[in-house]
Amino acid sequence: MHQADLIKALKERREVLDVTQDHLAELAGVGLRTLKAIESGKGNPTFETLNKLADVLGMELKLEVKKPKL
Repeated sequence: MHQADLIKALKERREVLDVTQDHLAELAGVGLRTLKAIESGKGNPTFETLNKLADVLGMELKLEVKKPKL
């Protein structure tokens, strides 16, 4: 999944759960400005930040390392 798709999924989940950006930022320990930048596609979040947001939203991120094609 590309970062843009991941961010879209997080935003959609937040909206389905009827959680405001302010509340999500507070629960995840992320700055509100940071969250707004992420959701608008202007931020460059770390995996840790995305994982915090996903965790609060009841989602799980998995990092998969693919084997190189030879």
